[in-house]
Amino acid sequence: MIRGEKVVLRRKRLEDAWDDYAWKRDPEMARLDATIPLDLPFAVYLANYSEELRYAEATDHRYAIETLDGRHIGNCGCYNLDRFRQQAELGILIGDREYWEKGYGADAVSALVGHVFKERHVKKIYLHTLEDNARAQRCFEKCGFAPRGRVVRGAYKFIIMEIKKPEAEPDGTRE
Repeated sequence: MIRGEKVVLRRKRLEDAWDDYAWKRDPEMARLDATIPLDLPFAVYLANYSEELRYAEATDHRYAIETLDGRHIGNCGCYNLDRFRQQAELGILIGDREYWEKGYGADAVSALVGHVFKERHVKKIYLHTLEDNARAQRCFEKCGFAPRGRVVRGAYKFIIMEIKKPEAEPDGTRE
């Protein structure tokens, strides 16, 4: 479990499936995630979800985002962990609109970044955010990410943002 000031990041559970399913079916959430809304019966989704939980890849670390009072409001994770390059990709979704623009996403990102730098031995975390998603970009900048480039994938234009692990000073302290 990873604790922030407003949220707790915990391992994904089967009970999260219904919320995740609803968020993946939502057209606006799908647009913000650069995909199409999910069109799959819940039973099929649940079977796939269960398998993903059971056989999670060693390079992916997925978490549910909960409020301090236990409400599941989104998901985040660290993907494509590359030990050779010492980098990983970050992703986040606040699926519960009630918690948008209230600092919950930034708190989750900050908590996850701190954890990844400490526990996963990476020196850089990067992410892709849609070029027109100014709200997400503000959140990431607030957490210390900076734009580093652009990429086009199909019809989607992304900004690549990254944050680097602070270097240790000779006396062992950080900048």
